[in-house]
Amino acid sequence: MAWDAAQPEFAVREPFPSRTSQAGLVHGHFGKGEPLRVRSRMPDNGVIFSDGIEADFLRFTAGMEACISIADQQGRLVA
Repeated sequence: MAWDAAQPEFAVREPFPSRTSQAGLVHGHFGKGEPLRVRSRMPDNGVIFSDGIEADFLRFTAGMEACISIADQQGRLVA
């Protein structure tokens, strides 16, 4: 995939199926106009974060939905 491709990929960090849950969708991609929507079923202590720093999280418990989409404005990486 090109560096400037507007088609982010996602992966489920720990897709563990259980007696009451499934792990059928563990990776994929989304694009402009089709956001990634994730709904929590975790009753307590659910969190969501994107940068690997667990202390920088958002509360994400049962019934909450995260909608992740591509921004209209792009950033530039300068090294």
